[in-house]
Amino acid sequence: MSVIMTEDHFDDLVSDALDLIPAPLARAIDNVVVLVEPRNEEEPGILGLYQGVALTERDSFYAGSLPDTISIYREPLLAMCETEDEVVEEVAITVIHEIAHHFGIDDDRLHELGWG
Repeated sequence: MSVIMTEDHFDDLVSDALDLIPAPLARAIDNVVVLVEPRNEEEPGILGLYQGVALTERDSFYAGSLPDTISIYREPLLAMCETEDEVVEEVAITVIHEIAHHFGIDDDRLHELGWG
């Protein structure tokens, strides 16, 4: 059974999850926009997606690039949870997971660290 939640409340949860990032790491985030979208049309079951060039891979050719994008997908996150507390936890995990990709951490390492 999925959780029903207003878009504004879900957006607040994403904002709260971003606030969990320690200040030194938050200051290191560069040229990234975080969006909340209903779902990914190509892969409707994914919870989040980082699109861009990780900090570890940027070079002088990156200058002037459009911002990287982190998309958090509301509908699959709500569908996988049975309580609002689960939504809070899954949103935080998803946001941290996608921010980690910005820092160049791949899925295998994230799974090892428990941020699957």
